[in-house]
Amino acid sequence: MNLKKSKILVTGGGGFLGSFVVKELIKKGVPLKNIKITTKEKYDLTKWEDCVKAVRGQNIVIHLAAKVGGIGLNREKPGELFYDNLVMGVQTMEAARQAGVKKFVAIGTICAYPKFTKVPFKESELWEGYPEETNAPYGLAKKMMLVQAQAYRRQYEFNAIYLLPVNLYGPGDNFDPKSSHVIPALIKKVADAKKEGKDFIEVWGTGKASREFLYVEDAAKAIVLATEKYNKPEPVNMGSGKEFTIKKLVKTICDCMKFKGQIRWDKTKPDGQPRRRLNVDRAKKEFGFVAKTSFKLGLKKTIDWYINK
Repeated sequence: MNLKKSKILVTGGGGFLGSFVVKELIKKGVPLKNIKITTKEKYDLTKWEDCVKAVRGQNIVIHLAAKVGGIGLNREKPGELFYDNLVMGVQTMEAARQAGVKKFVAIGTICAYPKFTKVPFKESELWEGYPEETNAPYGLAKKMMLVQAQAYRRQYEFNAIYLLPVNLYGPGDNFDPKSSHVIPALIKKVADAKKEGKDFIEVWGTGKASREFLYVEDAAKAIVLATEKYNKPEPVNMGSGKEFTIKKLVKTICDCMKFKGQIRWDKTKPDGQPRRRLNVDRAKKEFGFVAKTSFKLGLKKTIDWYINK
């Protein structure tokens, strides 16, 4: 795809990941006037008529808009997370097909993988079992875009691709404790403890679960590379290929923030999926993506942004 000559819709373009994708498109030479973004204030993508308006006149759609959060939000609002994400994805892709959009880039989630997937997760194992229960409604809703993309490719020759990012982090992340993911939640806990003079923080679970993290700028680069170069039906993992236990993550954040207090583990709360690490060979082979930002550097940038915002 010639991005410089395309009109590109970025749903959720005003959000955490979306703002970095827009910056990356501009770096690639796409004129700002050719980039359209949707925000939930202007376009409610759970409404068909707003999807139709959003995609009108566009050559490429990068669908990032989602209702998303950590384990707490997934336990509290599984119905909303299922319905809103399913409807936004299905309607936006169908509106794009009807409008003659040339390419649709669907952003899925690592939560689509089965709970006990062999590590590292390979794209071929995406259907080998049911997702981890606390985030299955969200994961399955986003996974339906893969089914839709492959079905539309077969019936309509519609060029839709599906990308599977791991947990993202970086400046501008969501730090609301009611809905944030693990890294911003921990950074806020440590910052609050220091501010309030506490000598401990409380963390959910046992610390034994593991996660892989991808810095948001790297994720944006991967999405734009795939938009430009990848045109196949198979899903593609997007990650760093590196795994950290939650216990190690907490220690690293405490070290970076110079917090010497006690870590209290609330073992009555769930760990979530036991392990997460992706096989990232396909992204490298198909469109040359390799994550460049070291975890400690990305973490430092995220902490600095939060402390100084």
